[in-house]
Amino acid sequence: MALKSSNIPNVKLGIIAVSRDCFPIKLAVSRREAIVAECERAGLPVVEIKQAVESEADMLAALAEAEAAGVNALTVFLGNFGPETPETLIAQRFEGPVMYVAAAEGDGDMINGRGDAYCGMLNCSYNLGMRHVNAHIPSYPVGAAADIAKMMADFVPVARAVIGVKNLKIITFGPRPQDFFACNAPIKGLYELGVEVEENSELDLLVSYREHEGDPRIADVCADMASEMGEGHYYPDLLERMAQFELTLLDWAEAHKGARKYVAFADKCWPAFPSEFGFEPCYVNSRLVSRGIPVACEVDIYGALSEYIGMCATDDTVTLLDINNSVPRYIYDEDIKGNFDYSLTDTFMGFHCGNTPSCKMCADRAVKYQLIQHRLLEPEGSDPDFTRGTLEGDIAASDVTFYRLQCDSEGNLRSYVAEGQILPVATRSFGGIGVFAIPEMGRFYRHVLIQKRYPHHGAVAFNHAGKTLFDVLRYLGIDDIAYNQPASLPYPTENPFER
Repeated sequence: MALKSSNIPNVKLGIIAVSRDCFPIKLAVSRREAIVAECERAGLPVVEIKQAVESEADMLAALAEAEAAGVNALTVFLGNFGPETPETLIAQRFEGPVMYVAAAEGDGDMINGRGDAYCGMLNCSYNLGMRHVNAHIPSYPVGAAADIAKMMADFVPVARAVIGVKNLKIITFGPRPQDFFACNAPIKGLYELGVEVEENSELDLLVSYREHEGDPRIADVCADMASEMGEGHYYPDLLERMAQFELTLLDWAEAHKGARKYVAFADKCWPAFPSEFGFEPCYVNSRLVSRGIPVACEVDIYGALSEYIGMCATDDTVTLLDINNSVPRYIYDEDIKGNFDYSLTDTFMGFHCGNTPSCKMCADRAVKYQLIQHRLLEPEGSDPDFTRGTLEGDIAASDVTFYRLQCDSEGNLRSYVAEGQILPVATRSFGGIGVFAIPEMGRFYRHVLIQKRYPHHGAVAFNHAGKTLFDVLRYLGIDDIAYNQPASLPYPTENPFER
């Protein structure tokens, strides 16, 4: 599903052809025109920058043309060998993400119609390195017009995520809960990525919430919540409080966006929150994330960032879950073994109290109460009161990508990406929860998640988005991108004598 959200960038992609002056410029221009025609056939909107670039003066003119057209992401196309200096200055001077691709031969004779862009791409990459300029280069960046058009389509979600991150502010209400060092969030990594952060106290949020009491918009939000959940799937007496909180967050986002275009939240949600606000915030969090505004639990700043990246990369909503518990042998034997090609250690349960959007859950999902907090905060044997407000039920079966970008305690940015599935298997448990299966999860769990000291929260995209996420992370300058390696490829820390 495509997210219709003003909190997610719209990519306006342009293409600039570059040409080395000892090659015919018409070769680069005609090849650019062929790519634009292929994009049109594929339904990919693209702005064709008419100024071809041979010199630095041409580069300035082409960038001015792109800016005038509102272009915020660029494809630089080596229609022939290409001029190293002006072509790489494009990426240095352009404010948005840039991809470099090159023309394959075959659309002309091999005397006057040969462009040597295969060679030119090497010099282009070398020059980008000398300038310390980041750019996206596809896995095989040389192709005919149809191939290049496909590369451009693949670049759009990468560009959307990069634009989003560079214009993002993460607003927090904290501090993190006691003994939750897993939500440690060194600010250094955020600034390195170009992300702004605004840190507030839980008391600031409470004051703003109380100021929204009696807000005339509450009735409409209540009606929308009731419509979304359906009769019998929510607590009618809780709607006004939750609607008041939703408006509090939305208004805070608008008032505190500042110089940034996009916002994500990382909020403290226990132990003081429910007793003071009168409900658990999980369902409200789920509603915002379904509209493209991540609200990460437990002041998980890098969880919020990871969610936002996933939204931009997939143009869909996401969730944030605990990598929570192993699948019991009896559930595996009854429902998975023989039905799916996974071992027991390939499986685990992803859980959180109730922040997953209702559109990604099974039909019997409902607003319920947080069992663990009820045990902790309310009298034993009492009916749940202020611990109500979670969105619970099994998460619907789907392809998924489990991923996270994290800054460790030493200030180093690292990440992981693993594709798998949510299986159509009943969890027999509570919360927002699903049975996940990732090939070689057991080894990935030990030699990536544990070995590299990742926190227990992982972001979940509801499709196989590993290719796009990997490219986004590389563009952002992340060197350590781990994945679930096949059995034939041991991890550096794996004991060879145990295999």
